Amino acid sequence: MEQTIAPLALLRAVDTEAAADHIRRANRILVMGCSGGGKSTLSQKIAARFGLTYVSIDRDVLWLPGWVQRDKLEQRAIIAAKVQGERWIMDGTNPSTFDIRLPCTDFVIWVRMPRLLCIWGAISRWIKWMGRTRPEMAPGCIEKIDWEFLRFIWTFEGKFTPRVLAGLAQHGPDVPVLQLTSRRQMSELLDLLAKSA
Repeated sequence: MEQTIAPLALLRAVDTEAAADHIRRANRILVMGCSGGGKSTLSQKIAARFGLTYVSIDRDVLWLPGWVQRDKLEQRAIIAAKVQGERWIMDGTNPSTFDIRLPCTDFVIWVRMPRLLCIWGAISRWIKWMGRTRPEMAPGCIEKIDWEFLRFIWTFEGKFTPRVLAGLAQHGPDVPVLQLTSRRQMSELLDLLAKSA
């Protein structure tokens, strides 16, 4: 069964053109979504276009070398420090830290690609970076893929959507949200941003 899009009434949802206007003015942007959906690539392109500091939750917060997770309290302390920055774009979902991140966020981009596309994205990324660490990962985290990770991607939408919606409602009810559900929409957004003065 394919994903269902959350009712827009539950979000302060915007369309692509309105999103481009928000992004041009935003100082702090949160990009979230499933692994393999393209959120890191999108975040880095927006960061480069508008001079925002790129913060990768995977690289800067979650992982230590060798795929060892940092302690939860340390993760929260790092995020609390990062969100104090004046201008950033932060790539990572983790609804358990929405209470720290969303109150500081001007705009949210929710990358909700179909799960088969996310699976393909993760596999093609693994092939590209096999034996190496990609730039948005912590040093010493060699690119890998396994059944557990693929299962995480396959079940992501069902498991995380209720938590994301609850977190947005509780910690960021006034933060505008763009949902990107296709590569075409993502390209349209980037094209609009490329035309920005």
